[in-house]
Amino acid sequence: MEFHGQKILPAVRKIKDLEKLLTSSYEYIVILDIHIGQLKSVVSLAKQHGKKVFLHVDLIHGLQSDGHAAEYLCQEFKPYGLLSTKSNVILKAKQKGVVAIQRIFLIDSSAMEKSIALLEKTKPDYIEVLPGALTNVITEVKERTGIPILAGGFIRTTEDVKAALDAGATAITTSDKELWKNFLKK
Repeated sequence: MEFHGQKILPAVRKIKDLEKLLTSSYEYIVILDIHIGQLKSVVSLAKQHGKKVFLHVDLIHGLQSDGHAAEYLCQEFKPYGLLSTKSNVILKAKQKGVVAIQRIFLIDSSAMEKSIALLEKTKPDYIEVLPGALTNVITEVKERTGIPILAGGFIRTTEDVKAALDAGATAITTSDKELWKNFLKK
């Protein structure tokens, strides 16, 4: 699955931004920074508009980010996928048959080595590399793991998007609404 050519995965932080995306050509979206009490209506609304929803488990307020939370989210909301920094969330997502995206923060060589060891254990469907603007790191992670890469963080321009894609990223996760506009399918 390569998101049917969708190069931007809009990451939604506010309900009003989700409302704008509902009528867009974007099929895949990421929900960030949401309260557990809003989740049912937000996921339902997105699905009614044909959107495939990724939930960022670590950023759901009122819910502990662990394997139990992942199981609850899969059973209750049936998302298309889960995104997390936590290995137990990724393992549970895979067990439940949803797309698992492991988020890693690469701040130095030590973080790279620890992340590679973690990825060997969890074997996610995708890796979200932050910061995504480090294109040489995207290439290295993809070569070392063989797992498709999503790039996120500090991607601010269309040139940054293109550079990350050229470095081997499958798609870009961003909450930047200007980038959403620039990469809409016509």
